[in-house]
Amino acid sequence: MHVLEAGTRGAACVLLLHGFPELAFSWRKVMPLLADAGYHVIAPDQRGYGRTAGWDAKDLGQFFILNVVEDAVQLLKKLSITKVYLVGHDFGSLVAGYAALTRPDLFHSVALMSAPFGGPPSALPAEEVHRELARLGRKHYQWYYSGPEADADMLRCPQGVHAFLRAYYHMKSADWPHNKPFKLKGWTATDLAQMPTYYIMDLDKDMAGTVAPEMPAGEAPWLTDRELAVYTEAFERTGFQASLNWYACMTSPKYVEKLFGLEKQIRIPACYIAGAADWGIYQKPGELEKMETAHPHWMGTHIVPGAGHWVQQEQPQETARLLLEFFRR
Repeated sequence: MHVLEAGTRGAACVLLLHGFPELAFSWRKVMPLLADAGYHVIAPDQRGYGRTAGWDAKDLGQFFILNVVEDAVQLLKKLSITKVYLVGHDFGSLVAGYAALTRPDLFHSVALMSAPFGGPPSALPAEEVHRELARLGRKHYQWYYSGPEADADMLRCPQGVHAFLRAYYHMKSADWPHNKPFKLKGWTATDLAQMPTYYIMDLDKDMAGTVAPEMPAGEAPWLTDRELAVYTEAFERTGFQASLNWYACMTSPKYVEKLFGLEKQIRIPACYIAGAADWGIYQKPGELEKMETAHPHWMGTHIVPGAGHWVQQEQPQETARLLLEFFRR
């Protein structure tokens, strides 16, 4: 595992888990702030990402979410760390949620970011909604990411990986003026189709084609071209398939069924942080409310102005402030 580290070993530890399409590098602005406050901060490239090695993108089962949880557990064991403040963003929020469910002995608390986590599923994903979406000329991005063509669509897109990632990050950020999220009534095609096309895609477009028209004129102050190049190099080297396998496992009945018998409640202190312009808050209707009521030691929901989906990159100072306040509580 490739790990970024800040602060002093032996101090209280914070483990930061990234999402898609990110890396440990996505925490670069938050890590020094937490370290300056006295914490030992570690952020790994998770299985299938960046410079972490030892995985095989052709073996879907390797990317089952409980295997990714075990990666974090074994990393902490290797570093002789026995108590941790856990933080996860985007898909990393799900990893953090399952880690909190299965290893409350190891994790002192958990901060979930951008992707709400109400607990493990109790039923298989409904298939009818996808047929209804298709009749509306749309498709769900997670099922597209789970398919066989997504990796090549992004890796070999006409604009190149760098431009694709620039447009993708922009369209899901607070910089894109159309990100004005609101609660959806339910998991129906009509409701889901109200979300932007980076979540509920046009049926005839791939993700690179979806975001291409929204390419910004220049670099963002929160993600310069030099910073973006770190992501570009990583995904050009590894491809996207391994990271997409996370989605494939979470849309596959074979792997979803393995989560049915897990503990339903997080029994350590938990909170949620997201950007005010982040549609991720509502992409799974009802999950935010379930998260806020299902876990007995819930300690608050924090919506950050001036941030979209990439809250720790767009507003690192406020993200760090909220995390430090949560740790101290």
